[in-house]
Amino acid sequence: MSPLVNGSPAASSASESAQEKPGFRTKTIATRITPEELREVEAAAEKNGKTLAVWLRELALNAARERPVDPTELLLAEISALRFMLLNLFHASASAQSEGTYLLPESVIKIRDKAEARKLADARKLLTEFIAGEGGTGGQK
Repeated sequence: MSPLVNGSPAASSASESAQEKPGFRTKTIATRITPEELREVEAAAEKNGKTLAVWLRELALNAARERPVDPTELLLAEISALRFMLLNLFHASASAQSEGTYLLPESVIKIRDKAEARKLADARKLLTEFIAGEGGTGGQK
């Protein structure tokens, strides 16, 4: 039986240290696989030079954080990025021309990189607004 501290069972030193360290991994995920599947997964982790736990965690987190939910979202993300780039390139080009200068290659790269960085978030926002019934105004509000 564990001793009581302040009316509750004493926490182990591992759980105390976990509470002290923000971001400390304390949760687990379990699944069942066949022995053959285990060999495949272990081989893939070893091929990447990682332990099985690290490889699985990275794979799961990358999928959760980066992968579009469905092909529609991916397509909308690409269209959103294209729209962002075109509008910003037209604006930057017109501004440069009105100032008697040229649009610099560095400016084009910055616009492209910004479009790439925000495309998935923009697509998710558009889908959320559409599902909520706010879309369909053709850009007019």
